[in-house]
Order: sequence, then structure tokens, then C-alpha cells
Amino acid sequence: MKNKSDCERTRTALLVAASQEIHVNGFQAASLSMILGNCAVTKGALYHHFPNKKALGLAVVNEVIGLEMEAMWIKPLQLCIDPIEGLTELMQKVRDEVDDVFIMLGCPLNNLAQEMSPIDEDFRASINAIYTRWHNAWVKLFQTGQQNGTVRSDIDPEHTVTFILASLEGCIGMAKNAQSIDVLEKCSAGLLQYLETLKAPS
Repeated sequence: MKNKSDCERTRTALLVAASQEIHVNGFQAASLSMILGNCAVTKGALYHHFPNKKALGLAVVNEVIGLEMEAMWIKPLQLCIDPIEGLTELMQKVRDEVDDVFIMLGCPLNNLAQEMSPIDEDFRASINAIYTRWHNAWVKLFQTGQQNGTVRSDIDPEHTVTFILASLEGCIGMAKNAQSIDVLEKCSAGLLQYLETLKAPS
């Protein structure tokens, strides 16, 4: 019999393979056969951990994509005192690390939001929960900036963060559609200029 750690490794392997397959082909076109082949797991093992394809997809959203977005966009800013400086540095870092695969495939969260939110409430709710955590973390960041005098006091953090997140995801979506890192560079430059306007006057 497999022990607990073996089962956990199998489940993790399935999630990683499924995440990659979904990122490339979308959830609806994702192939269970490809997922199983890419992680050398049997169909029986798959159904031991996930009763159906939808359950696997939701686990990818909640346990893989959600954690990836948190690691990329939330955790690096948790101890940030100046949100404008912190966001600028983070966006520049992410932009500099972007490769051709990312441009080709786009943001996995936004991809699934576009594909699944209109047709499946469970997917929509899970995706929205990730966006909400992201949004709330950045709102708190801007509120802290207003309290310590680094962010303009006349802006509404809720509205501002909603606009920034939509702009950021829009930049990535436009770059994917154009298959052009140059589009991402131009869009990012505009977003970074906007961030500068949010600084509190010195």
C-alpha cells in the first residue's frame, strides 16, 4: 500500500500536470490523458484523488493558481511601507522576468476567468475569491500608505486598486493577444507612470 506521503506526491503531481495542461489549452480542452501521461499517474489514482475533471480543475484554481498569484503579487508586499515604491519595483521585476512562454500563454487566472466564469458558477466563485484576496491586500497596502504619508490622501484605495488590477491584467491580455513583449512593455510603462501620480506631495 502507498503511504500518506506517496499519496500526497501523487496528488501534487496531478495538480502540477493539470495546471500546465490547463494553462496551455484551457480547462474545457484540457486532456486527462495528457495530464496522466505527463505525470505518469494511472487513471485509477486520478479518480482516487479527484472524482471528476471539474474537481481537478477547481483544485488547480484554489491550490495552484491561487498560491502562485499570492506568491507573486501579495507576499512580496506584505512588509512594504511605501506601496508606490513597492509596487513599482515588483511590477518592474515581474516584467523583467517575463519570457516568451508567458507572453504566448498569458495569465492563468485571467485565462480561466474569461473561459469559465460565464459558464460555471463554481469556477467563477473560486476565481473571484482569488481576485478578492489580491484586491483586499493591495487596498490595505494603499491605506497604510495614506496613513504614513506616502500615498495621496485624496484617492479612494478601493477604486484605485480595482483600476490598477484591471489595467495589469489588461496589459498581460493585450500582450498575449498581440504575442508581443513590446506591447507589455508599453502598457507597463503607462501603468508605472500612473502609479507615480499617486504619490503624496513631498
